[in-house]
Amino acid sequence: MSPDAQFQALGSIERVTRRELILDRLRAAVAGGELPPGTHLAETELSASLGVSRGTLREALRALEEEGLLSKDSRGRLSVRVVTLEEVRDIFDVRFALESHAAEVVCARPDLESALPALRAALDRLEASEHGPIPEQVDADLAFHEAICAASGNEVLVASWRRVSGLARAAIMAAGRETAVLNMSAARHEPIFDAIASGDAQRARAVLHEHSTTARDLIETRISQA
Repeated sequence: MSPDAQFQALGSIERVTRRELILDRLRAAVAGGELPPGTHLAETELSASLGVSRGTLREALRALEEEGLLSKDSRGRLSVRVVTLEEVRDIFDVRFALESHAAEVVCARPDLESALPALRAALDRLEASEHGPIPEQVDADLAFHEAICAASGNEVLVASWRRVSGLARAAIMAAGRETAVLNMSAARHEPIFDAIASGDAQRARAVLHEHSTTARDLIETRISQA
């Protein structure tokens, strides 16, 4: 490889890194309430605020739109997604379908014990995040649920879950910080770990259904009252 090619490769790595940093920053701003639902994201002002080029910012915004965290109006303007009641129901239905299937597969694993440390680590991370910033709590919450899917060993299922994770992030924050914190507590997730650890697929599915339904209903109630 020529020196020029080597330098170009290093430049590509830097651009990707900057885009990922912007993605993380914007996700945290949405989860933390700095960018509440409905906020219009003007490229010029936002790129200046973040200190990045409009091209790099545009790549990050496009990725967040694909995740479902941002939405585009009829004029092509991007805003932080406003989640409707119907979307909350759809998001939780899809998540439950994916996660409950994953839990059943994990319960049926002959090496179930080997899958538990990763799930316990994800639960411990969630507990440790409880007194930290909201963005960290959201990341930890989603990481626990993704860990269930990952433990199934089904890469297609994991990829499907990740595609809905942006919408899930939006749904978590749809009813505000207080509701999000209630839904993300480690205590609410401990029974999921215990059910999977028991190897009882029916119990794991029932616990996940109760967990999902309770979270969804609380979000829907708070949105309706707003």
